[in-house]
Amino acid sequence: MSKKTAVIGASPNDARYSFRATQMLTDYDFEVVPLGIRKGTIGEHHIIVDWPKEIDDLDTVTLYIGPQRQPQYYDYIIDLKPKRVIFNPGTENSEFESKLKDAGIETVKACTLVMLSTNQY
Repeated sequence: MSKKTAVIGASPNDARYSFRATQMLTDYDFEVVPLGIRKGTIGEHHIIVDWPKEIDDLDTVTLYIGPQRQPQYYDYIIDLKPKRVIFNPGTENSEFESKLKDAGIETVKACTLVMLSTNQY
């Protein structure tokens, strides 16, 4: 079963990890919803800049925005009701982790790219 994943902080810059994660998730046949602040594409995906209020069957949110920018997205991410949120290196945020856990959402501190390449996703 595919784990539909929202990539928050998706960037059209191919040097960014969010770009690489979107491509790698696609390569591993996961459905990807790239959410960013700048229009562009990542492979076949158009980065969504008008973020939807709901994403049906969302399994995972993988974060590529730093902790200083996350507070404005706390409620949005919690309201999406993902099963888990992955805090990639540099995105760790104990305040947000606590809010997610209180909402019954699993948190994982890990690198999405490593998780995929080691079949731990």
